Amino acid sequence: MAFECGILDLSKGDLMQPVFEFLANQPLIYLFLLLGIGMAFGHMKVEGLSRRGAAVRVRAVILPAAGLTYGTELLIPHDVGTFGLVIFAFAIGIVSGPSFFHTMRNSLNVILLLILTLAVGAGIAFGLGRLLGMDHALIAGTYAGALTNTPALAAAGAASGNAPLATVGYSISYIWGVLGMLLFSALSLNYGKNDTDKPSPLINRTIRVEMDTRPTIESLQAQLGTGLQFSRLRRGEDGPITQPKATDVLFREDLLTVVGPNADVDAAIQLIGHMSSHSLLADRRYLDFRRVTVSNPKLAGRTLAELGLEDRFGATISRVRRGDVDMVGEGSVTLLLGDRARIVAPTARMDEISKYFGDSSRGLSDINPIAFGLGMALGLLIGQIPIPMPGGGTFAIGSAAGALIVGLVMGRLGRIGKFRTALPHTACNVLSEIGLLLFLAYAGANAGTQIMTAFTSGAWVGILILGFAITTTVGLGLYLSMRYVVKLGGTKLSGLIAGAQTQPAVLAFANNRTNGDPRVALGYAMVYPVAMILKILIAQILGSF
Repeated sequence: MAFECGILDLSKGDLMQPVFEFLANQPLIYLFLLLGIGMAFGHMKVEGLSRRGAAVRVRAVILPAAGLTYGTELLIPHDVGTFGLVIFAFAIGIVSGPSFFHTMRNSLNVILLLILTLAVGAGIAFGLGRLLGMDHALIAGTYAGALTNTPALAAAGAASGNAPLATVGYSISYIWGVLGMLLFSALSLNYGKNDTDKPSPLINRTIRVEMDTRPTIESLQAQLGTGLQFSRLRRGEDGPITQPKATDVLFREDLLTVVGPNADVDAAIQLIGHMSSHSLLADRRYLDFRRVTVSNPKLAGRTLAELGLEDRFGATISRVRRGDVDMVGEGSVTLLLGDRARIVAPTARMDEISKYFGDSSRGLSDINPIAFGLGMALGLLIGQIPIPMPGGGTFAIGSAAGALIVGLVMGRLGRIGKFRTALPHTACNVLSEIGLLLFLAYAGANAGTQIMTAFTSGAWVGILILGFAITTTVGLGLYLSMRYVVKLGGTKLSGLIAGAQTQPAVLAFANNRTNGDPRVALGYAMVYPVAMILKILIAQILGSF
C-alpha cells in the first residue's frame, strides 16, 4: 500500500527525485553531506570497521546507488579526490620524514620482498586471467582494482587502448581489494598486541657511583650508547647539583641521574653502581626542569646539537615528546613545531629558556603556507614527469606519490637555511585527516556508479574470482613474509599493508584501531612510493600484452 501525503506519492519517489537532482547539481553540498553523514555513522563502532573514514566511504557508495534508482547520477569532481589524496600524502610525508630515511637504510629486505610479492600477483593476474579467457585490458584493470590503485588503472587503460573495459575490471575487483586488505591489516594488529618494537617509556633514575676507575661522562656515553642522557650530578651527599658535562669525572659515592628507556637505564645501573633512594629531581635549588612547547619558528628544523643550549644557558634537553611518543634528547633529534621539550637548566635561567623556545600554543596549527604551497606544487609536478619505459612509452608516478616523496624530503630536512620546510605536527594531523576524508568521499561516490554499471556487464564473476586471487595472494604474501621473514611488528605491518595497497581506507582503519600509533604511519610511508611506481609499471605491462 502506498503512503500518500497530499499530491505526493512517496512510493514512486516523487519526493526524492528533486532531492537527488539538487545534489547532482551541487557537488560541494553533496560532498559535505557525505562527510557529515559518514562521520555521524562512524561513531557507531563495530570492531573499528565502521568508524570515521570507512564510514564515509560506505555512505559514499550507498547514496550514488540510491540516486541511480531515480535516474540521477551523483558524482564528486575528480579534482576534489586528487586534492584530498595529495594533501593526505604530503602530510603523511612530513610526519614520517624524520624516521623514514633511517628506516629505509635498514629495510632493503622489506623492499625486495614487496617487489617479489607484487610480481607474483602480476603472474597470477596474467595466468589466471588468460585461463578465464579475459581480454588484456580487463586483466590489467582487474590487477589495478585488486590493488586499489587509480594511477595504475590509468596506465592500464592507456596501454591497452580500452580504458572502459579496464575500468569495469577495476570497479569489481576494487571491492575485495579494500575488504581483503582490511582483513590482513586486522590480522596484523591482532598479533601486534605483543609487539616488541613499541618504544619503551622513558624513565629517570638516580645512581650512586661505585666505580673506582673514575670514568668521564663521555666514556660512559660511549659504552652505554646515545639512548641515554645524564641530566644531573651531585658530588657526595650535600654538594650542589650541576649539569653533567662530557669531560666531568665521576668519583665513588657521586650521585648521577640518568634518563632513557627502561632497559638502557638498567644497563647503566649495572655498570655504574646501584640505584639510590635519593632523588636529585626533588631538589630544585640549583637545577630545575620544565616541559616547554617548541613554538619559536626559528628553532623548528634544527637539531638539539645545533641549538647549543649548554653553552648558551647551561641547559640540556633530557627528552622530547612528539604527539604521544617520548624520545631521548640526543643531539641528532630534529625539533618540530609543537614538540614538547623537557629542559634541565639552572633554576634562575628557566624563564629565559622558556621565552627562547616560545612555550606557547599559538602558531602550532600554522600550516606554514609557503612550505605547504611550494611543497604541494613541487609534488604535483614530480608526479606528472614522464618516465621512459623499456621498449618505448612512458609513465608517471602520479600526484599522490610525488607529494609523498616531497613531503618525506621536506620533513627530513626540517629547514634549509632560514626557510622552514616542516609543518607543525598538529597541523599535519589535521591536514591528513581532512585530505583522507575528501579522498574517501570522492572514491566511494564515484565507485558507486561504476560498480552498478560493472555488475550489469555479465562478466563480473570472472573478474571477482581474478580480483580475489590477486588481492589474497599479495595480502597473504606480505603478511607471511613480513611477519616470519623480516620479523616486522604487527602494528608497523598493518601500516605497511596499507602502504603496499596504496589504500588510505586501510590506513584509516589501522590508525583507528591503534589510536594513531606512529608505527602505522611509518610502515605506510616505508613502502608507499615504491608500491605506487611498481603497480603503475606492472599495470602498463599487463595492458600491453
